[in-house]
Amino acid sequence: MTPLDNEMSEQMSDVNSQRADEPTPDRVVRVSKMISATPQQIFDLLADPSRHQSIDGSGTVRDALSDAPQRLSLGSRFGMKMRLGLPYRITNEVVEFDEPTLIAWRHFGGHIWRYRLEEVADGTVVTEEFDWRRAKSPPMLRATRTPERNRKAIEGTLDRLAALFAD
Repeated sequence: MTPLDNEMSEQMSDVNSQRADEPTPDRVVRVSKMISATPQQIFDLLADPSRHQSIDGSGTVRDALSDAPQRLSLGSRFGMKMRLGLPYRITNEVVEFDEPTLIAWRHFGGHIWRYRLEEVADGTVVTEEFDWRRAKSPPMLRATRTPERNRKAIEGTLDRLAALFAD
């Protein structure tokens, strides 16, 4: 490990968050929030790519491409119009699906966006994860501070999700 790797490792240690009952694997950014809705209500929103822009906390998601399925399922491929400085399009594939508790998708970069939904007395604990353990270019993600930026975006997404379901 180089000195730069050691420095980046120290910076990354505070990026990973964890639930008390589950150790956080290396290179997974995880944030949870209680949402006043049922798991099914939240899952229905997450399984509809045309609604992703309404909860996006990063400000990069613009819209689903016209050929995106109305409802995602395991193996579904869906394209999104994005903007990060310049507009671009990206195709995702649903790689984990257990309705109404788990949905995750990945694109060509190899990292996964995952949502875990756990029913609790007052609603649902939603845990969003940016899992970059299988990313194709971890050094680039570190150099661009993507995990830190995505942590803030996840917090924003969960806040927007909570606002959509607020009484």
